[in-house]
Amino acid sequence: MPSIYEQIGGEKAVDLAVEEFYRRVLTDERIARFFDDIDMDKQMAKQKAFLTMVLGGSNQYTGLDMRKGHAHLLAQGLNDSHVDAVVENLGETLKSLNVPIELVNQVTALASSLRNDILSR
Repeated sequence: MPSIYEQIGGEKAVDLAVEEFYRRVLTDERIARFFDDIDMDKQMAKQKAFLTMVLGGSNQYTGLDMRKGHAHLLAQGLNDSHVDAVVENLGETLKSLNVPIELVNQVTALASSLRNDILSR
């Protein structure tokens, strides 16, 4: 069976999804502040590599693990409501790109499964 990465359209689809996702995130007043001092080109490149890996594409991700990568955000007040907002934006992004709802649900469930690591619990 093809990976989720292959089913959604591979590299081109992930690139498009990440770009649309961050357009949404950066205008979402619940979470935009966490990206104020972030190099967004670098952030998008890391996110594309991470999503490619977790969705079953090649593993080119060289970033920090979820706990280390989000520790500085915890110090800024990152909590469950913020993770919910990110997952919601991801789901809405995929829906807007006509990804089938079954795949949207799989991707958002995968993103939600990282919650405890992101929040260092």
